[in-house]
Amino acid sequence: MNRVAKTLLVTALVAVVAMAFRVSWNALRDVAATVGADAVAARLYPFVVDGLMALALVATLALTGEDRRFALRVLATYTLASLVLNYTHGLVPELHGGGERMRIAEWDPANWALVLLATSLPVGAIFFGSDLVAKVLHHRPQSVRGSTPKWDRTAVAPGPGPAEEVRTPVRTPSSQQSPYAQVGRRTPAVRHPERTAPVRPARTPVRDTRSKVFDEAELERTRQRAEQVYADSLDAGSPIGPAALGREFGFSEGWGRKRIKAVDSRRTRSASHFTHLVGATASEQ
Repeated sequence: MNRVAKTLLVTALVAVVAMAFRVSWNALRDVAATVGADAVAARLYPFVVDGLMALALVATLALTGEDRRFALRVLATYTLASLVLNYTHGLVPELHGGGERMRIAEWDPANWALVLLATSLPVGAIFFGSDLVAKVLHHRPQSVRGSTPKWDRTAVAPGPGPAEEVRTPVRTPSSQQSPYAQVGRRTPAVRHPERTAPVRPARTPVRDTRSKVFDEAELERTRQRAEQVYADSLDAGSPIGPAALGREFGFSEGWGRKRIKAVDSRRTRSASHFTHLVGATASEQ
């Protein structure tokens, strides 16, 4: 959506909210006068109820997580309270015009509940409004307080073939890190054949070959580091799984399984060769 459409949408929303506030004005003013507010307080009363609804709506758009749910609960509570007072104003014709103080309902419990609702809304507006403003002012985006490392992906297109991604981890402050967090700072990701290379100026064949050689060497070093990490974990008695191994180096579970299989195959061959040498030595004796 472009800026003009967004501006029109926000303008339409402001117009609808302003008209709805004007419609609700008479009911809230008359109810406030009925429960004992003077002329000035009765005129300000609609700003307390519907104004806090607007503040809660803005806070809902700005906050996230539990704070956003709190703003939604405040918005729902004051919306329901305004609806009850408007509905009561429509049911009781004597309230129209904001005359002398009177009973809102004939039934005593209903009258007490409505008076309590109307008189408690200003106090609730002070409390909840202050809390919402404090939450908005102290709100920090989730990307700032996150503790997990993020990966900066940079596409490397050595030639007309599919693009290859090189992932560079961007470290953020964290109190807990993986025991293998220091292994590998720059690892190439799996090639994606379906992705097309971005348009770039033509490169000379010498530079293309050099880039390919560098990428292959970097990928081989990454394989060796991953296999060494798995071998160390195997010797320690707590072998790392393929999913964790692949994730640690920015690859898939299948890539980690290949590295584990390579280590297991190498150790099997070494054990078989050692057994053969021991058998040959015993036969000679």
